[in-house]
Amino acid sequence: MDWSTAALLLLALALANLPFFSERILFLRAAPAGGKHLGWRLLELIILYAVTGVVAWLLESRAGQVHAQRWEFYAVTVSLFLVFAYPGYVYRYLWRKPGL
Repeated sequence: MDWSTAALLLLALALANLPFFSERILFLRAAPAGGKHLGWRLLELIILYAVTGVVAWLLESRAGQVHAQRWEFYAVTVSLFLVFAYPGYVYRYLWRKPGL
C-alpha cells in the first residue's frame, strides 16, 4: 500500500468521525442550547465526504492520470465513509451518557 493510500484512509477515518465529536454547527457557530441535531451531523458528513473526495482526486492526479468513475465507485466509497463514521455515532448516541 502506498503512503498516499494510507494517509487518505486515515484522513477519511478522522473526517468521518469529526461531526460526532464537535458541537459546533458546520464547525463555525455554536449549537443551540439543546445541542446539535442529527440532521446537522448528516450534512457535515456529506460535506466532509466531498472534502475527502477532493483530496483523493488531488492525490490521484499527482500520481498520474485520473480515472473516470461510475456510480458503483461512489456507492462503495459512501458506504465505506459511513462505516468509518460508526465509532463516532456509537460514542455520541449509544455509549455516552445523556447530558455529557
